[in-house]
Amino acid sequence: MTRDTNREIKTPNMTQCLVAGGFAGMAVDTALYPLDTIKTRLQARGGFIASGGFRGIYSGLSSAIIGSAPGASMFFLTYEQIKTSLSDLPSQQQPFVHMFAASAGEVAACLVRVPTEVVKQRLQTRHHNTLSAAVRGTYAAEGLLGFYRGYLTQVVREIPFTCIQFPIYEYLKLAYARRVGRPIRSYEAAVCGSVAGGVAAAVTTPLDVVKTRVMLSTKGVGQSPEYSGIVSTLSRIAREEGPRALFSGIVPRTVWISIGGFVFLGSYEKVKSVLLETGLLSNR
Repeated sequence: MTRDTNREIKTPNMTQCLVAGGFAGMAVDTALYPLDTIKTRLQARGGFIASGGFRGIYSGLSSAIIGSAPGASMFFLTYEQIKTSLSDLPSQQQPFVHMFAASAGEVAACLVRVPTEVVKQRLQTRHHNTLSAAVRGTYAAEGLLGFYRGYLTQVVREIPFTCIQFPIYEYLKLAYARRVGRPIRSYEAAVCGSVAGGVAAAVTTPLDVVKTRVMLSTKGVGQSPEYSGIVSTLSRIAREEGPRALFSGIVPRTVWISIGGFVFLGSYEKVKSVLLETGLLSNR
């Protein structure tokens, strides 16, 4: 048998992917924002206390909300379309299909996500006090490209993450559906997403630390040393702060993404199944 027991007869169209993905992105970013702030402050060069400690843990939430829905929508739209178009390949090739589809989804999503991530992290670490000040300050110092500072770093971080997370996620869904002999339910998919996300988060923490340092570096502003380049930043952190610094924030990151995987993928699967079952937003 080469077909996934959990595959719906109908596949979501573009509008359904956009809506389900947008809902999932808003849900996870809003619910788990404090953990993201704590993780970012732990990874900042100045350290947790100097970057704000537990004060203002919702700083930058507005920026995250602005980018969460369109970013998640872009990801799932790309992921579902590629996965569906390659679904006829043999089952042993499906993990590579999921890797490719998820990687393409991240490249598309980062076009929306990175500018809001740059602004959000600068608010989280007290570089700026308001959303408008962060936008003006970033533009004044670096121009439009300043909002894409760390784009390549984020993509390089997200591709290994998704190449680990989504094959595990799809495999767990398939294995569980075969075991119980029925299509997997949304809350069961959420558990699969939690496990897959936690594993991927722990393994890719060093790349996340690099991404945070690069995004927090601002040309010509303040006294923060500038980080640029993935390899150079990795080696610099290891040399100046020790290898343990590359795993700064691993606990909140793993907890955050494990819970986030449950909320994000569970809510996506739920909204998608409701839209498919009811025919809402169907253009076929």
